[in-house]
Formats: sequence, structure tokens, C-alpha cells
Amino acid sequence: MNLLQQQARNRRRTWMVMIVFVAFLFLLGYGFDLIYLGTPFPVVGLAALAVGSASAFAGFVRGDRAVLASSGAVPIDQALAVASSADDRLKLTQVENVVQEMAIAAGLPKPDVYVIADGDPNAFATGRDPDHASIAITQGLVRALTRDELQGVVAHEMSHVRNYDIRLMTIVAALVGAVALLSDWASRGLWWGGGRRGGSRDRGGGAMGIVIFVVWLVGIILAPIVGQMLAMVVSRQREYLADASGAELTRNPLALASALEKIESAAEPTRSIKRGTANLCIADPLGRPVGLREGAVANLFASHPPMEKRIAALRAMAYEKV
Repeated sequence: MNLLQQQARNRRRTWMVMIVFVAFLFLLGYGFDLIYLGTPFPVVGLAALAVGSASAFAGFVRGDRAVLASSGAVPIDQALAVASSADDRLKLTQVENVVQEMAIAAGLPKPDVYVIADGDPNAFATGRDPDHASIAITQGLVRALTRDELQGVVAHEMSHVRNYDIRLMTIVAALVGAVALLSDWASRGLWWGGGRRGGSRDRGGGAMGIVIFVVWLVGIILAPIVGQMLAMVVSRQREYLADASGAELTRNPLALASALEKIESAAEPTRSIKRGTANLCIADPLGRPVGLREGAVANLFASHPPMEKRIAALRAMAYEKV
């Protein structure tokens, strides 16, 4: 499968996941209409869509600022001003130059560059579009990589910007939050009201109403888990695409493969990057064991594909035996 075919496949999967998200939000609300309000008109169902849309819009407008603030990221100019050594200043200047080079290669405006005071090597991109994008890197990444390796990582993040992954993952994160919020509201409703007597459990002769109630109840319980699973599916597929697109920009897949090997060999998690931002990073900052495996379970619960598989794919692009 070539790069264009992979891009088309990932776009199709992304739209499928987004449609499932929207349908899931609507069904959570519509179940409340049937069971609590006893009406087939989707009053709460439409309200659930409105909540999800509002969350997605808020994340779209201000989500990148929140992500950067939660990670303790500072503009690179500020990091340069407080750099403790000439070597650190040289490395940070090199980062600024590499980002400019990759922006030119991608045909995009240069993103804002941020630095995170964390010794573990990692990086992520965020923003709503290429005109409002930022790339954040940790001090550990700056110090650990050669210039070519750094170029590979920046190209990977620039690919997320070019492919609009940054917008998608921000909206997906907001939808995950909306699903969890609606699930919590519905769960509280179960405790408070126990359901309206005129609802579907009574009107349908009993059997159909009970089935609807049980399905809705299971949906409420599993909603946060399902939301996270959908987010992970999107994230894992887009990491493969960004690796391939980054190698396309640098014409040097082995540099990114080498950088990923160094990132993977780091023993400590990236403590400055929070769980909600994990799916944005080039490597899982939490170091979860499920990310080391393949198969159906890993595909649903891990934010990143196995690093060994990503490295093997990059080496194969360079026609190197693995």
C-alpha cells in the first residue's frame, strides 16, 4: 500500500469513527427521552448533540492553548533566554532552524515552537489548522537527538499539521469528554429518578421497554470506555501515516527510525505530559505496556502502535532489511 492509498484509508476510517461518535452521543440522549420522558421526539438526543458540538467547538478554538499550558510548555524564545549553557542555546537554535526547514518542505507557515522542561524525549503538535499550529518538544529530545534525527521528528509532527491531524485529535478529545459527561449525567439520573413510569418500559407491553432500557443502561456504563477506544483507533492509524509523511518530507526514513529507537530506549515516562495529551505525542508518554503489543486489544486501548513495527516500516521504506 503506497502513501496515497494509506492516506485515503485513514481518512475513511476517521470519518467512520466520527460518525460513530455522533451517533453514540445521540443514542445516549435519545435513550433518556424514551425511558425518562416517555416521548419518541429526541429532545435530550438533540441536546446531547448540542453539548457534543459545543465541546468540540470550544476545543477547536482554545484546545491547543490548554494542551500547551497543561504540559508546562514555554515559547522557545523564553527557553533560549534562560538556557543554562552555550550547548543548550545552540541546540535550541538548531530546533528553530529545523522547524523552519520542515515548514518550507511541507509548504506550510512555520508553527510556533515550544519547549517542555522534561528530561524524557518526546514531542507533539497541536492547533486548529496550519495557520494556528504549534510544535512542542521536550528538553530531553533536544539533547538526545542528532540534527538529522531531530529533523525526522519535526517532519513527523509537521505531517500531523499538514494532514490536519491536529484538528481531528482536538475535536476527538472534546467528543470523548462530552461522551463521558453525558454518561455521568445519565448515571446520576438513574439514581435520582429511576425512570418515568410513562416511559418505554411500561408502554411497550414490558418486553420491548425492558430491552431498550437494558441496552441504554449498558451504553451508559460503557460510554467512557467506548469513547476512549474510538480515540485510540484514530490515534494509532495516524501515527503510521505521520511516520510515512515525515519520511517523505526529509527523504530520510532512517533518521526518524533512529530517533524512534532513542525515544523508545528512554526508561522514564514523560511526566510533564498529561494523560489527555498522550495521543498527540510521537511516543506514548505514559509508557503503558499495552502499547508494546499488537492485536485487537492493543488496537483498541493503546494510543500508539508498537514502536518496533513503526521502526520496521521506516527501515523498509529505505529498502533496509529488518
